[in-house]
Amino acid sequence: MPTSYHLDHLQHLETEAIHIMREVAGEFERPALLFSGGKDSICLLRLAEKAFRPSELPMPLLNIDTGHHFPELNEFRDRRAKHLGAKLIVRKVEDAIANGTATPAPGEVSRNRLQIPVLLAAIEEYRFDACIGGARRDEEKARAKERFFSFRDSFGQWDPKNQRPEVWNLYNGRLNPGDNMRVFPLSNWTEMDVWEYIRQEELEVPSIYFSHRRPCVRRGGQWLPVNPILPLKPTETVRDLVVRVRTIGDIISTGLVESPAATVDDIITEIAAAHVTERGSRADDKASEAAMEDRKKAGYF
Repeated sequence: MPTSYHLDHLQHLETEAIHIMREVAGEFERPALLFSGGKDSICLLRLAEKAFRPSELPMPLLNIDTGHHFPELNEFRDRRAKHLGAKLIVRKVEDAIANGTATPAPGEVSRNRLQIPVLLAAIEEYRFDACIGGARRDEEKARAKERFFSFRDSFGQWDPKNQRPEVWNLYNGRLNPGDNMRVFPLSNWTEMDVWEYIRQEELEVPSIYFSHRRPCVRRGGQWLPVNPILPLKPTETVRDLVVRVRTIGDIISTGLVESPAATVDDIITEIAAAHVTERGSRADDKASEAAMEDRKKAGYF
């Protein structure tokens, strides 16, 4: 009698993601893995290890640095890449503004939009034909429209109404010169899956995911970290709170949640009882209901 194998939920997600990673390595000549040091990209990096070790990773790590990152995130990003012996390519929005590749609008403080031309320039510079990202469908409604293999045209643009079918988990990676593919192996994962995988694999994550004391200010219905980039208004009061982040973006747009969670188990318990989605604490998503979809159509992650 043949042996019967049954995969549990996390094993199924892991197997699916590893399969997609290997499909990328097999179908594309110059892939890159987007690595910010956030929890989702940490899982991606672990999956890449499982997919390709003991060989070297067949792709470099790429990060677009807005210049508004949490220092803890960049420190973790650099240290993790060095530990793995992986090539890390960092392209900075600051440099793109200086050389005219990115142009901020008058009064524009957030650099989320400015990541788009920097990413597209990096793709052109290194001739990347596929970029693996950690986006998940449960995060936000625009991301819920993505396929595993998400086609971008020669301008880096995404058309959510014109995507390739993925029947029977078959992926069409065919590209014309100048086209690009974004690939999302974690598409079917949830925030809970990510943290349970981090617990299972005993993965290190940046310290700001756990409770810590930080000066905060209430703005737009959420707590934002006090920082020199975004000046305080005369009517605002700074409070010293015990907080953590659920999802990390720019320091000027990442909302903090009051939390005593000091361990991964604490975080999992907290998520199970949460009534607000993780991106409910991102000011850049609240700016407009269509904010994320508009950015993605223009070439965003």
